[in-house]
Amino acid sequence: MQIEAVRVDETLRGIGLGSAMMRWAVEEARRRGAALVQLTSDNARPDAHRFYDRLGFVQSHAGFKLLLD
Repeated sequence: MQIEAVRVDETLRGIGLGSAMMRWAVEEARRRGAALVQLTSDNARPDAHRFYDRLGFVQSHAGFKLLLD
């Protein structure tokens, strides 16, 4: 399962909404028989990285981009 573009409004952070959404997504992946859940997160979002770490995700890849004119 691929998870993308996870965001919680600043005014709603810290009440467990993001954790609840991610737990639901992981359980849904299990229910559907997925063997892996992966996501990407911008390097400029260290708070998000700590959030994913707390949920048990492990950083495993580096991403690269090439901006075109």
